[in-house]
Amino acid sequence: MDAKARKEHEWLQKLVGDWTAEMQCVTGPDQPPMTSTGSESVRSIGGLWTLGEGQGEMPDGGAMTSIMTLGYDPQQKKFVGTFIASMMTHMWVYEGILDAAGKVLTLDTRGPAFGDDGKLARYNDIITFKSDDHRILTSRMQGEDGTWTEFMTAQYRRRV
Repeated sequence: MDAKARKEHEWLQKLVGDWTAEMQCVTGPDQPPMTSTGSESVRSIGGLWTLGEGQGEMPDGGAMTSIMTLGYDPQQKKFVGTFIASMMTHMWVYEGILDAAGKVLTLDTRGPAFGDDGKLARYNDIITFKSDDHRILTSRMQGEDGTWTEFMTAQYRRRV
């Protein structure tokens, strides 16, 4: 099998590099956002996939590591990937689409709902490129009533 890179694979290569991150996370209702910092190193796998390894601090001060894989599946006509992190046991499996302007990748996934009741909820991780050296990751969860609640925003800036 000798897959050829498509424009979607080329878009993913914009993620490749070393990044610093500043994150804001809401930990509960009526709680002020908590801030933390981190870094991410993203590499290309064959020009078809990206693998990002993140390091950072949790809002409580503990350390965390994360791994994100992203690719594009031409048969499904969707971006695909996974996310795991050292502070959780759930593997997030992504399917996503890129907006017509080529600036915003919206990744859909399902995972544990807030409040440890065993229910699953729908989530989006949204990657928005502001420039080649600045991107934003926004995470949101869909409630039972269908409304979306944003709970995390990370500003990534390319290291020079």
